[in-house]
Amino acid sequence: MKLRLRIFRAVLIGISVLIIANPAISIAVADEDALSRGKYIYDAAGCGGCHSDERINGFPVGGRALKTPFGEFRVANITPSRQTGIGNWSAEDFHHALRNGIAPGGRQLFPVFPFPAFSQMTDQDISDLFAYLSSLDAVENQVPASLVQPPFGWRSLMVLWRFAFFKPGPYQPDPGHNAEWNRGNYLAHAVAHCEECHTPRNSMGALSHKQAFSGNIGGPDGQNAPNITSDETSGIGKWTIDEIETLLKTGQTPDFDAVASGMKSVVKGTAKLTDADRHAIAVYLKTVPAIFTPPPSPPKPAN
Repeated sequence: MKLRLRIFRAVLIGISVLIIANPAISIAVADEDALSRGKYIYDAAGCGGCHSDERINGFPVGGRALKTPFGEFRVANITPSRQTGIGNWSAEDFHHALRNGIAPGGRQLFPVFPFPAFSQMTDQDISDLFAYLSSLDAVENQVPASLVQPPFGWRSLMVLWRFAFFKPGPYQPDPGHNAEWNRGNYLAHAVAHCEECHTPRNSMGALSHKQAFSGNIGGPDGQNAPNITSDETSGIGKWTIDEIETLLKTGQTPDFDAVASGMKSVVKGTAKLTDADRHAIAVYLKTVPAIFTPPPSPPKPAN
């Protein structure tokens, strides 16, 4: 036993000496950890769902046209391309964009890029996400300009919008709830940004937080996002925590139906979460106050 202990100590000392003599080894380990964490955040946030193009090996080269009531926005290339992506961005630039909604050069970002949600992310998660994106292949893909109705395409007006509707993060845990609930709240609001689709918006495109998670009729691409509050009639109040977890993992509803439209892309990301994180989101959603919303009107028959 003493011999084994001596051997173990010798190995530890040897590893320590090796790392001290070669600091690149410890940096490499740290970098691999950051890349792994960053990939997890990338999937949880559904970045691939908006930014990737399956025709180009699934790289987040952007270009997708996102139709909104304010016009058509084009999703950005977020590969490390220096010409058409974010290859010229520093870690500080990336942090500033997610935390404050401002790109390099002071360019005001539109809230169609959900920086109001990403602003709530921790510094560590933002840093890890940038590390992961920086590790990808740089892919040239010049994204066409967005076609947005004036004055909503005037970036200068975003200064007023931010003053009225934006509060920068990061997320502050609620001491009135346990760690699991806070983890679910953080994932639902900051990372997976569920509220961005499932909450109605006002005439200026800002979320109506008093109606949080109550559904959004005619959201991005004209899709109706359902009510996911705890209302038992129009929401998911009758769903169990297990049923919510199942949907986040497989896309299957309690009625054995499959999610459609944009939620399919969301599930591709939430399916890669740990069981503990899916459970935390479900625990949080079960506590969202119930809000009743009537079903959308049926489409008008074609003439």
